[in-house]
Amino acid sequence: MKLGYWSGIKGIGLIVLAVSLAAAQTTYQPKFSGDPARSDSEAIALGYMRTVLRAQHQYQKKNSHYAATLGDLVHTGTFTRRMVDPDRGDYTVGYRTHKDGFILTMTPKQLDAEHRSFYAEDDAKIHAEETKSANEDSPILK
Repeated sequence: MKLGYWSGIKGIGLIVLAVSLAAAQTTYQPKFSGDPARSDSEAIALGYMRTVLRAQHQYQKKNSHYAATLGDLVHTGTFTRRMVDPDRGDYTVGYRTHKDGFILTMTPKQLDAEHRSFYAEDDAKIHAEETKSANEDSPILK
């Protein structure tokens, strides 16, 4: 009976340890001072957006117009061929051009507290929404 008692205590201890480790791993660690992301998924999505926005700025400066497709941005700044794929893990990229600019969106596959939606235009201001798709009227991300 004593062996069963100690096995049970060890089992409970392991469960408590596993739960503690899982809780510690889910706490987001900011990637830089002032990081607005709430999760690693958001940090990746926002990093992707910043890369596209910088590449668009460079592309426009060189060509006097914005790239018509994400493929046109390949080798501009740090934008790579691999980044053309709209499937970005927990997010899907939306990109379209209009007369004088472009619209870039990052839509989460699951909208929740750790997966907000993001929107940006050629003004390079990133907007965010917690409960719906972000657009030009959404609050600007701080």
